[in-house]
Amino acid sequence: MHPASEATNPAAKTLLLGMGNPYLSDDSIGIRLVRDFSQMLGNMPNLEVIEECCAGGLNLLDFLGGFERLIVVDSIKTREGIPGRWYRFTAERLRETMNLTGVHDANFATALELGRQIGMRIPSESETHIVAIEILDNMTFSERLTDELERTYPAFSGEIFRELRSLINP
Repeated sequence: MHPASEATNPAAKTLLLGMGNPYLSDDSIGIRLVRDFSQMLGNMPNLEVIEECCAGGLNLLDFLGGFERLIVVDSIKTREGIPGRWYRFTAERLRETMNLTGVHDANFATALELGRQIGMRIPSESETHIVAIEILDNMTFSERLTDELERTYPAFSGEIFRELRSLINP
């Protein structure tokens, strides 16, 4: 299927992936959002949900093969970030982060590209959607979000759920 037509094909096989570490405070936000969203959705045809994925680098390829569309929900921590602010972009924006000096430090974009180069059926850059939620703390061992992120969760989660639904059913 041509990548341009996949965006309008509701029958495209989609993977919704919750990324993060459930034991590092705010880093678990992607997992929590996908878990909550999965309960709201029920069983949808052509959608596979992995609520909790802690893999990185080339290990991600074990999950991604065979899908036309990928939606990743993860945390992001920027210098001036506001907890709960969220961003949506495609993998095309990740191209400048690609590096492959050795397979031990392959980032997300590099892993996707390598998968494509070795012939895996990996979602195109335009069909790889990333939703990143700004967090405060990804270093403290805790199964709880920080108070700031927890307080804003109802507002941003509703916005993100609407965005995810529009990505799954274009």
